[in-house]
Amino acid sequence: MYDIEALRREQFPFSAELAYFNHASISPLPQAVLQRTQHAAAGLAADPNRLFMEELMPMLERLAERGRRFLNAARADEIVGTSATSAAISAVASAIPWQEGDNVIFCELEFPSNAYPWMTVPYPGVEARIIPAVDGGLTLDGLLPYVDDRTRVIAASAIQFFSGHRTNLAAIGAFCRERGILFVVDAIQSIGHMVTDVQAMNIDVLASGGQKSLLALPGTGVLYVRAEVAERLQPKPIGPSATRDSMHWLDYDLTPLPAAQRFGMGTPNVLGLFALDASLQLLETLGVENIDRHTTALSAAAIAMLERLGYEVATPPGHGPIVTFCPRLDDAGADAAVAALEERQISICKRWDARRTPYLRLSFHAYNTLDELQRFEDAWREVAPH
Repeated sequence: MYDIEALRREQFPFSAELAYFNHASISPLPQAVLQRTQHAAAGLAADPNRLFMEELMPMLERLAERGRRFLNAARADEIVGTSATSAAISAVASAIPWQEGDNVIFCELEFPSNAYPWMTVPYPGVEARIIPAVDGGLTLDGLLPYVDDRTRVIAASAIQFFSGHRTNLAAIGAFCRERGILFVVDAIQSIGHMVTDVQAMNIDVLASGGQKSLLALPGTGVLYVRAEVAERLQPKPIGPSATRDSMHWLDYDLTPLPAAQRFGMGTPNVLGLFALDASLQLLETLGVENIDRHTTALSAAAIAMLERLGYEVATPPGHGPIVTFCPRLDDAGADAAVAALEERQISICKRWDARRTPYLRLSFHAYNTLDELQRFEDAWREVAPH
């Protein structure tokens, strides 16, 4: 296990005062990520050509290999940078050779990034089957009644943004691979929290923005596409850096690059990629399996505390690092409670369920502690109506 006190002191110095439980919305930047971002910005200000040629280009190769190791992809070219989870999934959805009568399945609790691309597939006659959640997310048993021989895609979040439900990726992935169904995973809440092995889990496509579980900048992220799958996909639109011999600008050759590289879109988010490289390095050093044990324990403690206080908890036992509960308040009351906690240097957020009932959500990361959770409980007893 890593040294949490050293991590808080060296990477998250604000944690001496602020108890931050809002990582499922946006995570604070670790100092290592901030420093790499500042270095890149300084390079763009001083000599951008040198930064591109001497630092960015070698770093892109290193970043692809780091991403390959991080996800246990078979090849480094199965990893490419992206601007957001929704952009990556939309690009994949539009590249699939759909036929009229095909369908895609996802559950009713998906974040829009992994719902809207499938609801707006640019091909007539493709059905988006939005199925009931089971225990706060998608389960193999829950999806079986909806699968048929025209199911082309099953889409799931590895960890659900609202409930904290952890999808059994290995079980659903094996099911999809046996039937030739594409398995697409939104990993934005999970990629820095739980070990993800895209080969063992039979994941075909995985997308994650950088600003949540990855502890990186908004506007960047990671897209994984299994090479064998990518060969059957035709991206639309096509970026200038996604084709063969792309540096020969006036040779308009639309032949796509192999694997995920065909989803590149041109000049990259330079600051974002430097930040992403630094965040992956930090997460590798800490060990995602260590982060998982730590934040799962925090989630269990939070669930036990909230149930002891008599609240309905939407997060299933053994799940997390997101814990969501119903505070029994209307919108105004929930907003007031969040604001009162902010005044006490404790950050959480409000989220609605499908019926617009307000819930409150705590979401943890590697440096949060049980002492901070006790701070939340003590403060909550002060601000919650009795």
